[in-house]
Amino acid sequence: MNRLRTIAPAAALAATLALGACGPGRYGPPPPTPAEVTALARTIRALGPEVDPGEAERAALIAHTHAWQLAQEYRVSDPPLVHNSKVNMGLRERGLCFHWAEDMEARLAAEDFRTLELHRAISPGARMFRIDHSTVILGRRGEPLQEGVVLDPWRKGGDLFWSPVADDPRYKWRPRNEVLAEKAARLSGTTSARNSR
Repeated sequence: MNRLRTIAPAAALAATLALGACGPGRYGPPPPTPAEVTALARTIRALGPEVDPGEAERAALIAHTHAWQLAQEYRVSDPPLVHNSKVNMGLRERGLCFHWAEDMEARLAAEDFRTLELHRAISPGARMFRIDHSTVILGRRGEPLQEGVVLDPWRKGGDLFWSPVADDPRYKWRPRNEVLAEKAARLSGTTSARNSR
């Protein structure tokens, strides 16, 4: 009987944890609020008088809600760099910054905006221990990405970070194709130098 008293609490705790782990759970941040959506829509509209207010509202709503939905799909339960480690170890399928950028770009592109344009951007990892970071930038059609708004769902694990590109306190954004071309040229130069030895 004494052995049962010793084992019973541990067994009850194990059963509770096991059953709790089977529950639906919720990943990522809380859902976006109407105030968050409104603030982003206002910033998108401020890109210029040519921006359709309805498109600005729709883009803001989609950006916020899709970031939150991706956090659920990616099963984000940790800060971004910890989640990256889980992806790299095979514990999660998606959730690296470029996954967030790809999925956000695809969702926004499905809207076929007339007055807004999407840009893929990379902030090269210039400092030690800083890796490249990818995101989507939404801008007024025909304007360079530097005039747009950063939509970064990765940075806060599904709680959409956004700001005008010039005001981003953490990253310096450049066109993705430009950064990738520079990397390819450097890699080609390194390979050529090795082969000429």
